[in-house]
Amino acid sequence: MTEFIPAGSRFLDLPSPFPMKRGGALLGARMAYEIWGTPNAAGDNAILILTGLSPDAHAASHADNMDPGWWEAMLGPGKSIDTDRWYVICVNSLGSCKGSTGPASIDPATGRTYRLGFPDLSVEDCADAAAHVIVSLGIERLACVIGNSMGGMVALSLLQRFPGIAHGHINISGAARALPFSIAIRSLQREAIRLDPQWNNGDYTDEAYPEAGMRMARKLGVITYRSALEWDGRFGRVRLDSDRRLGDDPFGLEFEVENYLEGHARRFVRRFDPNSYLYLSRSMDWFDLGESCHGTCEQGLSKLRVNRALSIGVHTDILFPIQQQQEIADGLLAGGVDAHCLALPSPQGHDAFLVDFARFGPAVHEFLDSL
Repeated sequence: MTEFIPAGSRFLDLPSPFPMKRGGALLGARMAYEIWGTPNAAGDNAILILTGLSPDAHAASHADNMDPGWWEAMLGPGKSIDTDRWYVICVNSLGSCKGSTGPASIDPATGRTYRLGFPDLSVEDCADAAAHVIVSLGIERLACVIGNSMGGMVALSLLQRFPGIAHGHINISGAARALPFSIAIRSLQREAIRLDPQWNNGDYTDEAYPEAGMRMARKLGVITYRSALEWDGRFGRVRLDSDRRLGDDPFGLEFEVENYLEGHARRFVRRFDPNSYLYLSRSMDWFDLGESCHGTCEQGLSKLRVNRALSIGVHTDILFPIQQQQEIADGLLAGGVDAHCLALPSPQGHDAFLVDFARFGPAVHEFLDSL
């Protein structure tokens, strides 16, 4: 059981105990975060970035860690999120294994790793933890909260649970509730991990690690993160050269697309804790913004208090399809928010916001410039 904490991470302790929505509480928990830029005298230039399931808080390089971050092309001086103007905070999600407390962390009550003893995790818990970071940094109101993928869910929950915490909101490839297709995919991912004998009911070690289950889970995820259009254009039906095929398995890797998935999965499996994956994945399945207000999703969105909002998605996203970003904009608009949905023609599916900077960059920059 290993945590993977990027250099330059900062940490804030959560209140102890930290109550969890579905029961139980965390003792001695913490949140990992990183910052860029400088707060202005008026205190109104702070932006919070909330990530997808697997990224850490290292969204871009900075003086304490010059390694490129997962959103390097978007964040920095003169970039779409211009750190010469904005004071930017990116938090690692509660429940992760990248610095914030999660199943791979030590439970101070027992001195042992939490594993499946970690309380049930909800998107709302992630929102509460992120809000504590903002308050602890002395930020009274965010200029904008930006949520990507799972982070889009967390952002909506943050706005619901802390009315007025942000002036603006950008929801990127996010959703106000989990759809059946997405739930089905994540259910298969979790099943692949749990059926690996090495998972051992969450009691695995670095030496006996559920690698096969994690590889399968990651492959399923990557397939849904991109689009059939991109797979076709990028790989076609190109086969591997005979010297690149692995072993003598008659059903082994044969096509370039298979080799790509295998390489991607192998790079991921030892860099993310399986139990953390299970907890974070399930938290998305449980999320429905309407449930928290005992109404519909549309009613939940209409009650959010934010001045301006932009939801961005792509037509080729099958995991968080464009109608979910349209639902966010329509629901906010019904509540009086100046909200718009931008549907981009990127061929790169759900992961487009991580790679298609030519389309996403100008949209984010224009919205922030208007605040």
